[in-house]
Amino acid sequence: MANARLGYRGYVTSRPFMGERVPQHVQNLVIRDYAKRNGLVYKLSATEYAMPGSDMMLMQVLDELPELEGVICYSLFQLPVNAECRRHVFAEILRTGSRLHAAVEQMVVASAEDVELAETIWSVRSALDACPSAAEMLAATGA
Repeated sequence: MANARLGYRGYVTSRPFMGERVPQHVQNLVIRDYAKRNGLVYKLSATEYAMPGSDMMLMQVLDELPELEGVICYSLFQLPVNAECRRHVFAEILRTGSRLHAAVEQMVVASAEDVELAETIWSVRSALDACPSAAEMLAATGA
């Protein structure tokens, strides 16, 4: 019997995330290459709306999970900034027995342990924004 759930929906965005801006066509190339290298069936990407804070397309992709094997996003950092919303995404992935792939980070979220690792990576990356730059540190030491 064939698998009723087939393929991975891509997820890209047209707005910056974590201070990065990557053109949609580049995000799609990375996702397509990631899927090919990992033997995953790639379905066309859903593109998030440009409005700041929008996650409407991501929520639509989550609604599709019963028919999909999972989601391939360009980066883990495209997920919602709000921790509660991000945990909802992870909970839906786990609840449906799906997988979330983050192509840039070469990461798969498919278990509670994976979620914990993803949240740790998110926390470290978020903390970096509060750290002084090398130039600021040199200026502070008078060098």
